Amino acid sequence: MDLLAVLPAFALAVVLISASPGPAMALILRRAAVRGFRGAVPTVLGLEAGLYVWALFAAAGLAALVAASEVAFLVLRVVGAGFLIYLGVKAWRSAWRPAEPADEPPAASAKGWAKAFAEGVIVMLANPKLAAFMIAFYPQFVPDGRPLFGTTALLAVFQVALETVLYLALAAAVGRAGGWFRRPAVRRRLDTLSGAVLIALGVRMAAESR
Repeated sequence: MDLLAVLPAFALAVVLISASPGPAMALILRRAAVRGFRGAVPTVLGLEAGLYVWALFAAAGLAALVAASEVAFLVLRVVGAGFLIYLGVKAWRSAWRPAEPADEPPAASAKGWAKAFAEGVIVMLANPKLAAFMIAFYPQFVPDGRPLFGTTALLAVFQVALETVLYLALAAAVGRAGGWFRRPAVRRRLDTLSGAVLIALGVRMAAESR
Protein backbone atom coordinates (compact mmCIF):
# COMPACT_ATOMS: atom_id res chain seq x y z
CA MET A 1 0.00 0.00 0.00
CA ASP A 2 1.36 3.43 -0.97
CA LEU A 3 1.69 6.15 1.65
CA LEU A 4 -0.56 8.51 -0.31
CA ALA A 5 -3.35 5.91 -0.20
CA VAL A 6 -3.49 5.98 3.61
CA LEU A 7 -3.42 9.79 3.95
CA PRO A 8 -7.22 10.32 3.67
CA ALA A 9 -7.91 7.86 6.50
CA PHE A 10 -5.03 9.31 8.50
CA ALA A 11 -6.30 12.86 7.98
CA LEU A 12 -9.80 11.87 9.12
CA ALA A 13 -8.37 10.24 12.24
CA VAL A 14 -6.30 13.35 13.00
CA VAL A 15 -9.32 15.62 12.63
CA LEU A 16 -11.38 13.48 14.99
CA ILE A 17 -8.54 13.37 17.53
CA SER A 18 -7.98 17.12 17.30
CA ALA A 19 -11.66 17.84 17.92
CA SER A 20 -11.78 15.79 21.11
CA PRO A 21 -11.82 17.84 24.34
CA GLY A 22 -8.70 17.83 26.45
CA PRO A 23 -5.88 19.97 27.85
CA ALA A 24 -4.79 21.18 24.39
CA MET A 25 -8.25 22.43 23.50
CA ALA A 26 -8.71 24.09 26.90
CA LEU A 27 -5.38 25.93 26.61
CA ILE A 28 -6.05 27.14 23.08
CA LEU A 29 -9.56 28.35 23.80
CA ARG A 30 -8.54 30.29 26.91
CA ARG A 31 -5.46 31.79 25.28
CA ALA A 32 -7.38 32.88 22.17
CA ALA A 33 -10.21 34.36 24.23
CA VAL A 34 -7.92 36.37 26.49
CA ARG A 35 -4.94 37.11 24.25
CA GLY A 36 -6.52 37.01 20.81
CA PHE A 37 -5.38 35.07 17.76
CA ARG A 38 -1.74 36.22 17.92
CA GLY A 39 -1.56 35.31 21.59
CA ALA A 40 -2.76 31.76 20.84
CA VAL A 41 -0.15 31.12 18.12
CA PRO A 42 2.74 30.21 20.49
CA THR A 43 0.46 27.90 22.48
CA VAL A 44 -0.57 26.03 19.33
CA LEU A 45 3.03 25.80 18.11
CA GLY A 46 4.20 24.56 21.51
CA LEU A 47 1.54 21.87 21.63
CA GLU A 48 2.41 20.69 18.13
CA ALA A 49 6.15 20.71 18.87
CA GLY A 50 5.50 18.45 21.86
CA LEU A 51 3.32 16.18 19.76
CA TYR A 52 6.01 15.87 17.09
CA VAL A 53 8.62 14.95 19.70
CA TRP A 54 6.36 12.16 20.99
CA ALA A 55 5.85 10.95 17.42
CA LEU A 56 9.61 10.67 16.93
CA PHE A 57 9.93 8.94 20.30
CA ALA A 58 7.28 6.46 19.20
CA ALA A 59 9.08 5.80 15.93
CA ALA A 60 12.38 5.28 17.75
CA GLY A 61 10.83 2.95 20.33
CA LEU A 62 11.39 5.35 23.24
CA ALA A 63 7.68 5.95 23.76
CA ALA A 64 7.18 2.20 24.17
CA LEU A 65 9.86 2.17 26.87
CA VAL A 66 8.15 5.04 28.68
CA ALA A 67 4.75 3.35 28.41
CA ALA A 68 6.19 0.07 29.72
CA SER A 69 8.14 1.62 32.58
CA GLU A 70 6.15 1.96 35.81
CA VAL A 71 8.51 4.64 37.13
CA ALA A 72 8.62 6.73 33.94
CA PHE A 73 4.86 6.47 33.49
CA LEU A 74 4.27 7.54 37.09
CA VAL A 75 6.72 10.44 36.92
CA LEU A 76 5.17 11.78 33.72
CA ARG A 77 1.68 11.35 35.13
CA VAL A 78 2.54 13.27 38.31
CA VAL A 79 4.36 16.03 36.42
CA GLY A 80 1.60 16.35 33.84
CA ALA A 81 -1.17 16.38 36.44
CA GLY A 82 0.71 18.87 38.58
CA PHE A 83 1.29 21.21 35.65
CA LEU A 84 -2.36 21.16 34.59
CA ILE A 85 -3.44 21.89 38.16
CA TYR A 86 -0.88 24.71 38.29
CA LEU A 87 -2.35 26.22 35.10
CA GLY A 88 -5.85 25.88 36.52
CA VAL A 89 -4.92 27.61 39.78
CA LYS A 90 -3.18 30.30 37.75
CA ALA A 91 -6.39 30.88 35.80
CA TRP A 92 -8.39 31.09 39.04
CA ARG A 93 -5.97 33.67 40.43
CA SER A 94 -6.34 35.66 37.22
CA ALA A 95 -10.12 35.56 37.64
CA TRP A 96 -9.91 37.65 40.80
CA ARG A 97 -7.21 40.02 39.63
CA PRO A 98 -8.59 43.48 38.81
CA ALA A 99 -8.74 44.02 35.07
CA GLU A 100 -9.66 46.93 32.89
CA PRO A 101 -11.85 46.37 29.83
CA ALA A 102 -9.83 46.39 26.62
CA ASP A 103 -10.81 46.51 22.96
CA GLU A 104 -7.50 45.01 21.93
CA PRO A 105 -5.65 42.06 23.51
CA PRO A 106 -2.48 42.96 25.41
CA ALA A 107 0.64 42.87 23.28
CA ALA A 108 2.73 39.75 23.79
CA SER A 109 6.37 40.24 24.73
CA ALA A 110 9.13 37.86 23.65
CA LYS A 111 9.15 36.46 27.18
CA GLY A 112 5.38 35.93 27.12
CA TRP A 113 5.59 34.26 23.71
CA ALA A 114 8.29 31.88 24.93
CA LYS A 115 6.33 31.12 28.11
CA ALA A 116 3.16 30.27 26.17
CA PHE A 117 5.17 28.08 23.78
CA ALA A 118 6.83 26.27 26.70
CA GLU A 119 3.46 25.67 28.39
CA GLY A 120 2.21 23.95 25.24
CA VAL A 121 5.32 21.79 24.97
CA ILE A 122 5.18 20.74 28.63
CA VAL A 123 1.46 19.88 28.49
CA MET A 124 2.15 17.53 25.57
CA LEU A 125 5.40 15.97 26.77
CA ALA A 126 4.16 15.39 30.33
CA ASN A 127 1.22 13.31 29.14
CA PRO A 128 2.04 9.58 29.50
CA LYS A 129 -1.22 8.60 27.81
CA LEU A 130 0.10 10.26 24.67
CA ALA A 131 3.09 7.91 24.68
CA ALA A 132 0.82 4.87 24.80
CA PHE A 133 -1.43 6.37 22.12
CA MET A 134 1.42 7.14 19.72
CA ILE A 135 2.87 3.63 19.73
CA ALA A 136 -0.55 2.25 18.81
CA PHE A 137 -1.65 4.98 16.39
CA TYR A 138 1.11 5.45 13.81
CA PRO A 139 1.91 1.81 12.94
CA GLN A 140 -1.66 1.42 11.64
CA PHE A 141 -0.84 3.86 8.83
CA VAL A 142 2.68 2.73 7.94
CA PRO A 143 2.49 0.70 4.69
CA ASP A 144 4.23 -2.66 4.58
CA GLY A 145 7.81 -2.42 3.45
CA ARG A 146 8.28 1.22 4.38
CA PRO A 147 10.75 2.23 7.13
CA LEU A 148 8.93 2.82 10.43
CA PHE A 149 10.94 5.81 11.62
CA GLY A 150 11.00 7.75 8.36
CA THR A 151 7.35 7.09 7.56
CA THR A 152 6.22 7.99 11.07
CA ALA A 153 8.23 11.21 10.88
CA LEU A 154 6.50 12.11 7.59
CA LEU A 155 3.06 11.25 8.93
CA ALA A 156 3.79 13.32 12.03
CA VAL A 157 4.72 16.32 9.88
CA PHE A 158 1.39 15.96 8.09
CA GLN A 159 -0.45 15.67 11.42
CA VAL A 160 1.30 18.70 12.88
CA ALA A 161 0.54 20.77 9.76
CA LEU A 162 -3.12 19.72 9.72
CA GLU A 163 -3.63 20.26 13.46
CA THR A 164 -1.87 23.62 13.32
CA VAL A 165 -4.25 24.81 10.61
CA LEU A 166 -7.30 23.51 12.53
CA TYR A 167 -6.22 24.95 15.87
CA LEU A 168 -5.25 28.32 14.40
CA ALA A 169 -8.62 28.49 12.63
CA LEU A 170 -10.29 27.80 15.99
CA ALA A 171 -8.13 30.47 17.65
CA ALA A 172 -9.03 32.95 14.92
CA ALA A 173 -12.75 32.27 15.37
CA VAL A 174 -12.54 32.70 19.14
CA GLY A 175 -10.26 35.73 18.76
CA ARG A 176 -12.92 37.52 16.69
CA ALA A 177 -15.06 37.66 19.83
CA GLY A 178 -12.07 38.70 21.92
CA GLY A 179 -13.53 42.08 22.84
CA TRP A 180 -16.51 40.37 24.46
CA PHE A 181 -14.33 37.82 26.25
CA ARG A 182 -12.10 40.57 27.63
CA ARG A 183 -14.93 42.32 29.44
CA PRO A 184 -14.11 42.09 33.16
CA ALA A 185 -17.22 40.10 34.12
CA VAL A 186 -16.91 37.72 31.16
CA ARG A 187 -13.15 37.37 31.66
CA ARG A 188 -13.72 36.45 35.31
CA ARG A 189 -16.21 33.74 34.39
CA LEU A 190 -13.96 32.46 31.61
CA ASP A 191 -10.94 32.21 33.90
CA THR A 192 -13.00 30.50 36.58
CA LEU A 193 -14.42 27.96 34.14
CA SER A 194 -11.17 27.27 32.30
CA GLY A 195 -9.35 26.95 35.63
CA ALA A 196 -11.89 24.40 36.80
CA VAL A 197 -11.54 22.44 33.55
CA LEU A 198 -7.74 22.37 33.75
CA ILE A 199 -7.77 21.32 37.40
CA ALA A 200 -10.32 18.60 36.65
CA LEU A 201 -8.15 17.33 33.79
CA GLY A 202 -5.13 17.35 36.10
CA VAL A 203 -6.96 15.43 38.81
CA ARG A 204 -8.21 12.92 36.25
CA MET A 205 -4.69 12.40 34.91
CA ALA A 206 -3.35 11.90 38.44
CA ALA A 207 -6.07 9.36 39.24
CA GLU A 208 -5.86 7.42 35.97
CA SER A 209 -4.11 4.09 35.83
CA ARG A 210 -2.73 2.54 32.67
